[in-house]
Amino acid sequence: MIKRAFTEHPASVGESYFQHMGMAFGFGAKMVCTGAACLLHGLFPFLFVRTGSRCIEDLHGRMVIHRDRRECTDSENGSPTLATDNASMHAAE
Repeated sequence: MIKRAFTEHPASVGESYFQHMGMAFGFGAKMVCTGAACLLHGLFPFLFVRTGSRCIEDLHGRMVIHRDRRECTDSENGSPTLATDNASMHAAE
C-alpha cells in the first residue's frame, strides 16, 4: 500500500520513482528561479522581459507535449518514439 503511493503516479507517466523525483525537482527549481525573475521584473520592468513566458513555454513543452517517457513503436518504420498524446500513451501500455 505505501509503496504504491510512491510509485503509482510515476509509473503512469513511464518513470521510476527517482526519475520522477529528478524531473519534479528540475521543474520546481526552474519555477522558483523564474518566479524570482518575475518578482524582479515587477520592480524593474526592463529586466527579465521574456523570462516568465519562455519558462512557461518550455515547461509546457516538457510536461504536456512530452508527457510520457514510455516508448511506443512507430507503426510505419518500426522505430521507437515517445508517446506524446493520449492515443500513443494508451498504445504504450
